[in-house]
Amino acid sequence: MLYVDFVMQFQREACLDLEEAVTVTHAIFSTLGERIDEADAKRLAAQLPREMKSAILKHEGTPHIYDLEEFYNRVSARADIGYPDAVMQSRAVMTLLSRAMPGEVEQILEKLPDQYQELIKGPTSALSPTMISHEFHLRECIG
Repeated sequence: MLYVDFVMQFQREACLDLEEAVTVTHAIFSTLGERIDEADAKRLAAQLPREMKSAILKHEGTPHIYDLEEFYNRVSARADIGYPDAVMQSRAVMTLLSRAMPGEVEQILEKLPDQYQELIKGPTSALSPTMISHEFHLRECIG
């Protein structure tokens, strides 16, 4: 996987400019890196381009324990975006990553609480932190 291809594909899917896409991608990888254990982070990073490795490996030691809602909140804060955008963009990045590394992302998410499966499979209940109304996240790409 090439970094530029990954970011450009995410940029198109999320209707972002390149700078926003890079910022959000790094925020998501950094948040994922702090949430998973060090062995999983190293295994995942070994398959990523250099630009993505540093974000995943930024946090060493014991993983931080928090639920999916907090994951989205941390992405929101790191990327300086709203919660609905953090949800949509986290799901887009994780889906792209899952397509690029079939099985690897799923294996990592299986070690986390069940709600983390929503990052690639979508919301599982009406009370899910991933469940947001369509008017908050529908965007049109211009240009």
